[in-house]
Amino acid sequence: MLRWQRRTTGTCPNAYYDNEGYKQSMHLMVTQNYDFLSKAAARLVAKAVEAKPDAAIVVPTGNTPTGFYRELVALYSQGAFETAHLRVFQLDEYLGVSPSDERSFYGWIKRTLLDPLHIPGEHVMRLRGDAPDLQEACREYDAAVEEAGGFNIAVLGLGRNGHLGFNEPPADPQSFTHVVELTEETRASNARYWDGRERIPGLAITCGMTHLLAARQVIVLVSGGQKRDILQRTLKGPVTPDVPASYLQASRSVIIIADAAAWPQSVPGNILAV
Repeated sequence: MLRWQRRTTGTCPNAYYDNEGYKQSMHLMVTQNYDFLSKAAARLVAKAVEAKPDAAIVVPTGNTPTGFYRELVALYSQGAFETAHLRVFQLDEYLGVSPSDERSFYGWIKRTLLDPLHIPGEHVMRLRGDAPDLQEACREYDAAVEEAGGFNIAVLGLGRNGHLGFNEPPADPQSFTHVVELTEETRASNARYWDGRERIPGLAITCGMTHLLAARQVIVLVSGGQKRDILQRTLKGPVTPDVPASYLQASRSVIIIADAAAWPQSVPGNILAV
């Protein structure tokens, strides 16, 4: 059952954390714009890392988290948290793409997050889309997640078709790390980053739904009017493999941060004063 948070004052982290560090339900936070969304997400993650410096966190790529990374790096520069023991997991990657390839998601997060936060290389778990044995790469990733005790924080975007990571519909909520064929919709959406759909590989490797849904705290970033319909289906629609994000309705602790443009007006909520 969903509980909607309607606070309009106060700081975001204090509004959404209980004495043990996490709320045990789904919350929708609506911000005035994308910049406020990015600030709210960064403050939540910074507070969580400050409370647990050795947290295991899985992070996405794409346009939406770019502002979040910028704000998180700014907070780090101000001394809000330390990263010496932070463990970072890559969410997904194209197949056959090396870290030096401009299309590499690992290269993306290395430039925008890992290097600015001075994350030690041994504390980063890369999804090796260029591995000679992909099944072994999947097993190594799953083993690393298990060794970490699962994810403390999963920061996710929301695909236009409801995918989380590259868990495309219809998605298996019990899937582990696996190779996936990308839908035409996903390839078309990502084509804008790399000068055309023909440059987007048809296959990818992704952290599975099992690990994402089991995260102690899930934070989903949603921006823009093009995401309004799929956000409504995520929040209020039936739980179905056809909308992978709908499985979040049963997760232990989910915060969805949406800007006003992405906010489905049929869903209760108020714009937060951040």
